[in-house]
Amino acid sequence: MKREAASAVIKESVEPLLEEYRPPGITSLKFNKLSLGTVAPKIEGVRVQSLKKGQITMDIDFRWGGDPSIILGVEAALVASIPIQLKDLQVFTVIRVIFQLAEEIPCISAVVVALLSEPKPRIDYTLKAVGGSLTAIPGISDMIDDTVKTIVTDMLQWPHRIVVPIGGIPVDTSELELKPEGRLTVTVVKANDLKNMEMIGKSDPYVVVYIRPLFKVKTKVIDNNLNPVWNQTFELIAEDRETQALTVEVFDQDIGQDKRLGIAKFRLIELEPETPKEITLNLLSSLDTLKVKDKKDRGNCTIKLLYHQFNKEEQLIALEKEKRILEERKKLKEAGVIGSTMDALDGAASLVGTGIGAGVGAGVGIVGSGLGAVGSGLSKAGKFMGRTFTGHSSKRSGSSTPVNSIHENGGAKPL
Repeated sequence: MKREAASAVIKESVEPLLEEYRPPGITSLKFNKLSLGTVAPKIEGVRVQSLKKGQITMDIDFRWGGDPSIILGVEAALVASIPIQLKDLQVFTVIRVIFQLAEEIPCISAVVVALLSEPKPRIDYTLKAVGGSLTAIPGISDMIDDTVKTIVTDMLQWPHRIVVPIGGIPVDTSELELKPEGRLTVTVVKANDLKNMEMIGKSDPYVVVYIRPLFKVKTKVIDNNLNPVWNQTFELIAEDRETQALTVEVFDQDIGQDKRLGIAKFRLIELEPETPKEITLNLLSSLDTLKVKDKKDRGNCTIKLLYHQFNKEEQLIALEKEKRILEERKKLKEAGVIGSTMDALDGAASLVGTGIGAGVGAGVGIVGSGLGAVGSGLSKAGKFMGRTFTGHSSKRSGSSTPVNSIHENGGAKPL
């Protein structure tokens, strides 16, 4: 009974996330079957990392070589639902747990849970189509891999965390929750020697930049050019300069699905606050070196960066703007303007950083072709995928939010 109950809770919690985070190439992503199996997870080590007044921080080595029965129902445009089985699941990660202590029994007022980014969480599995072929939906394996990776990175991997009040007594957990820490101003300057993905003519490149997949911004498209110049500036929110990174992706706009020309990352810890820095990033076919099959040069992208540390007032303003952005995206989804929070927003549905809540406008949109979403649908207590758990509802707080968008050379286009 316990396994069935746990399976039901996981299905109810995760299915809305699959819908929110599903890539644009998929129209529906749901569980046809979900059972956790009979193999229990293992705790292979526990380390106390810090003891400070009112808190205990522990790292737990977690491993699960399970035998679950998981079948996903995947639908795409013009393709009937394809059952896809997830097999040979292996999970290894280090879980950070912070106990907030209290004087009253049970002596713990709240627990913070997150997955450490180092060592990187490993979630391995194989996909098999049931009564069909994975080739029916081109790139389906990569789409599902990206969706799983993004949910883990964007919701559970430090600095993102789950905050769970304990004991049923109302408690202020605001100091434990994730908060905006600073603003990163990014100027996408240019790219050189990009890979040509066209049979006739040249690629039509644009750049997507983000700290979290939940919020992405995009430059305009430069037609027929392998050495484009954009000189467009965006502002993003960072929550933890020590652990987060800026991702830069260059795409070729194409009929149907855009093709990625290259990707790179830059760690925010390498920036000094209030000190401008210009860097040229070499583009890779994938950030996962094990998946890099094409070793050919993919060119580079030049960007300018400036990091500003928030004061308390700026932090609160950024947090309020984030809430309004999430509400606006939810309204767009309910109105049918976007199919999911991962769908691209066209010019008529863009959200302007300085005018959030004013409705629609031109300028930089919040995000698209790749990943990222709002964890809506987790409204019941006790769901392990929420941000903050209370006696009645769960809420999500702290996100990388474009707080403003500065436009040059015609401005930026929404993704």
